[in-house]
Amino acid sequence: MPTATKAPMPPTSPERLPPTGRDSAPRVYDAVARGERFTTAMHEAVLDERHVLSIRDFELWYGEKKALYGITMPITAGKITALIGPSGCGKSTLLRCVNRLNDLVDGVRIAGDMQLNGDSIYAKGVDVIELRKRIGMVFQKPNPFPMSIFENVVYSLRIDGIREKDLLHEVCEKSLKGAGLWDEVKDRLKDSALNLSGGQQQRLCIARAIAAEPEVLLLDEPCSALDPIATGRIEELMNELKGHYSILIVTHNMQQAARTSDYTAFMYLGRLVEYGPTNEIFRVPRLKETEDYVTGRFG
Repeated sequence: MPTATKAPMPPTSPERLPPTGRDSAPRVYDAVARGERFTTAMHEAVLDERHVLSIRDFELWYGEKKALYGITMPITAGKITALIGPSGCGKSTLLRCVNRLNDLVDGVRIAGDMQLNGDSIYAKGVDVIELRKRIGMVFQKPNPFPMSIFENVVYSLRIDGIREKDLLHEVCEKSLKGAGLWDEVKDRLKDSALNLSGGQQQRLCIARAIAAEPEVLLLDEPCSALDPIATGRIEELMNELKGHYSILIVTHNMQQAARTSDYTAFMYLGRLVEYGPTNEIFRVPRLKETEDYVTGRFG
């Protein structure tokens, strides 16, 4: 299990940077190639929001290989934040660190910290099981449990020892409605979840995640295994859940990030390059590197 290495903690909010023209921006890729540090282009609007999650100078190694470099970024409460960047840039690694899934990987060590509503995620003595009740996770491929639709949804309540039938049914209905699935399955809650279509299974996994009323919902490329119709339904669902939940999503789909998210963070080789409102990242990014990526000229 990784342990948090003592490291100087930066201020709660990253330094505010003055607006910079793309022509005058430093060449981030050149700096990375030379092993030099550079300052993330952090848009002021990000800092003016209320934050549910604070990532502070976070770094991660797989053995001798460093995968994340000094990531400092706040995640806005009640909004959707998208992580974008080329394959292998550290998006999913960072996402999995939020609920400590990388604890399961041999040889992992970390530095820095993450705080969930002011509580350190990596502090000594943190109950990881309790932490994961506060942070819902939906993976790239739907992974319903081999049990009924009903039991899938109320799984988190079952492991907490809740047995009251009325409460279980109330949570099941509320969660399935929240995931936009109730009308499709309300008459077959005892059927196996494995009989659902791929898109329905992914919405079931979202229902299972929100049944625990998490503070943050993590989505790791939730539509990559789905057809366009199912993808559209998941995107509609994300918009419906926004406000009730704080959502952090990893996506390779630039159009999806532009359609669904409020804020977008561009990562490259384990570094956070630029972070700001989605409309600014896609229309008036501060760095030429960001512009090249979101327009398809790089990556």
